[in-house]
Amino acid sequence: MNKNEKSNGQNQEWIVKEPTELLKFLFEVMSSRSRKAVKETLSRGKVFVNGEGTTQFNDALEPGDRVEIRSAAKNVKLRGIRIFHEDDDVIVIEKDAGLLSIASEKEQQMTAYRQLSDYVQGINPRNRIFIVHRLDRETSGIMIFAKNKHVQQKLQDNWKDIVSERTYIALVEGKVTKGGRITSWLTENKELIMRSSKHPNDGKKAITHYKVLKFSHNLSLLEVNLETGRKNQIRVHMQDLGHPIVGDKKYGARGNPIKRVGLHAHVIAFKHPKTGESLRFESKIPAEFTRSFK
Repeated sequence: MNKNEKSNGQNQEWIVKEPTELLKFLFEVMSSRSRKAVKETLSRGKVFVNGEGTTQFNDALEPGDRVEIRSAAKNVKLRGIRIFHEDDDVIVIEKDAGLLSIASEKEQQMTAYRQLSDYVQGINPRNRIFIVHRLDRETSGIMIFAKNKHVQQKLQDNWKDIVSERTYIALVEGKVTKGGRITSWLTENKELIMRSSKHPNDGKKAITHYKVLKFSHNLSLLEVNLETGRKNQIRVHMQDLGHPIVGDKKYGARGNPIKRVGLHAHVIAFKHPKTGESLRFESKIPAEFTRSFK
């Protein structure tokens, strides 16, 4: 039997006695908890093997390995996230490409929302995180989360007045030599793909401004500013332009030279919803976006 448990405050620790897989081991040593609760503990990044965090259910364990469950804030290791700013009302983060903002019906793995929830609840179990806006899984860059319902509502209801700058960087296919503006009306089909129309009665109005930063014969780097914030707006509008975002096969890309979708939330500037202070945060343009222009 794999027992031999130690407890240190809210943390728990076990030493592995025989070869097994991680999830099987956790089911055994945490037998007083439901299988769903055990899986959730693993998916939320609270499990550490020999000091290294993991969410992989089939990690192989060997005799002598140390398995821990950590819940204190100082032990929360954020993966794919960096905190740019935190106060009593908001958290501003930088998210890596490939990380979900919030879980979907089909995706129950670690997300930005789940990790930040664990982080703030490690400080105080009553703390909460509230979604203000989302970034697509494939998009990297800056996001804002609220730390209470009132601030969430204020940010969402007054987004256009509070947010003064929201700039993205897009690496697109083909040669774009001059900037411009794209206006269309967007709707979502049954396959969850956004469709663009030039007819005002066909969906929600979307306006995108863009300017050229660099271009070559087959790639262009654009600075993109949103006048509206519709789902997949930049991705659809770059397809409309005839220059889909690199790696974005969903919206017409033919290749993927940088092994990710070429879209990055570069700058966000806003008035603090409680203090009124002007805040501005800038995330560096990913190196892979500019490598082709050197």
